[in-house]
Amino acid sequence: MKTVIASNILVVDDDNDVLYTAKLVLKGLFVKVDTLSRPTFIPDCLRDTKYDLILLDMNFTRGITSGREGLEWLEKILQIDPEARVITTTAYGEIDLAVQAMKMGAIDFIIKPWKQDQLIATIKNVFTKDRIKRSENKHTNHPNSVNTSKSRYAEILYRSESMKQIFETIKTVAPTDANILIMGENGTGKELVAWSLHCYSLRNENSFIHVDLGAIPETLFESELFGHSRGAFTDAKEERLGRFEAASGGTLFLDEVGNLSMHMQAKILTAVQSREIIKIGTNYTVHVDVRLISATNMPLYEMAESFEFRQDLLYRLNTVEIVLPPLRERKEDIGLITDYYLKVFCDQYNKHGIIILEETREKLEQYHWPGNIRELAHAIERAVIMNKSGFLTREDFVLKIKSEPALVYEDTIVRAEDFERKAIANALSKNSGNLSKAADDLGVARTTLYRKISRFGIETWK
Repeated sequence: MKTVIASNILVVDDDNDVLYTAKLVLKGLFVKVDTLSRPTFIPDCLRDTKYDLILLDMNFTRGITSGREGLEWLEKILQIDPEARVITTTAYGEIDLAVQAMKMGAIDFIIKPWKQDQLIATIKNVFTKDRIKRSENKHTNHPNSVNTSKSRYAEILYRSESMKQIFETIKTVAPTDANILIMGENGTGKELVAWSLHCYSLRNENSFIHVDLGAIPETLFESELFGHSRGAFTDAKEERLGRFEAASGGTLFLDEVGNLSMHMQAKILTAVQSREIIKIGTNYTVHVDVRLISATNMPLYEMAESFEFRQDLLYRLNTVEIVLPPLRERKEDIGLITDYYLKVFCDQYNKHGIIILEETREKLEQYHWPGNIRELAHAIERAVIMNKSGFLTREDFVLKIKSEPALVYEDTIVRAEDFERKAIANALSKNSGNLSKAADDLGVARTTLYRKISRFGIETWK
């Protein structure tokens, strides 16, 4: 049994078979599935119903494949409802049209003829990824907040000195095309910072494409990032636009970059260095003009030292580095963020007028928040849902007791060094002792490799 994820969807397509199939597929995901074979009725439907999603075909007149009709209707939809979520459907040969639609305001596209699981996955992605949520345009009176009229994210609120310095950096580097690496613990707001960089950049009228690298299986990596041609492999029944190409002219946000395998790192490095990609199934290069922003919660420098992350890729990604402080180090921001989420969830659950007591605020500010802002937001949401008195007390927040930091035992360090030693020995063996080739395979500088060899006392070919 499918889980209902939203109330209303509108499917607009001139093919009645497509409409019938869509209704069968989507009736388990939406409470109401409306279909239209003629786009002229779109304005009437939008006036009568608030749709959570609109699936829009790009061609309606027989024999015409330019997509101009779809673009015109997309523009009209967004004029009527600027917050509308629109997924366009295009034939495999209309990839440029799909990119143009996303630049105009569509949130995603799907290639026709689509498969049931492909359609469902695309639609679920709309509702499960914060990066494609439309902004509710909520503002606070606090001067130190970041929120743009285009923003599809929650506001970034701060009054702490550490965050003031972060935003000074954002405003300084955003107008450039420098690659940015955002580092910080889970829940510190790395994705919001990436979006702010895009909004302040000269590319803010173009696409912001978010790729969660930790969620892509290695077998699908090249297809997802670089795309593939029709017939490139089994089941490749249509051309696929890669995320690098979709982001061309705009910003490509590589989230969870620390999860990349060495093979995937090499592929990314080549694309970043040359600004060119090769689609699977083709033998020609495609130039891509992207501004690259990456993020991770993993210690990339330590990983580079132990050959788990390519040093040359790290240097390509971090022209400018932004390190976000954990919430426990910016306690003066907790009250501001608490008030924001209290209003958000009171509005969401129609429980207006809930007041948070001063002693409760003190408890929240004293807590160490291992999950950072994300944990704070979840705690407030739960408290609002469960509250009946109209007052949030200390007892409304069930917070975990801070645990002692885990001890690092000597044998763990030994195993890490053994890993490095083995990786170096394997690279040297593979390349018959050629230091330059071994360093290239490991993704480190030749001098770094030589220093490691000396440190571990590894014998080299004479």
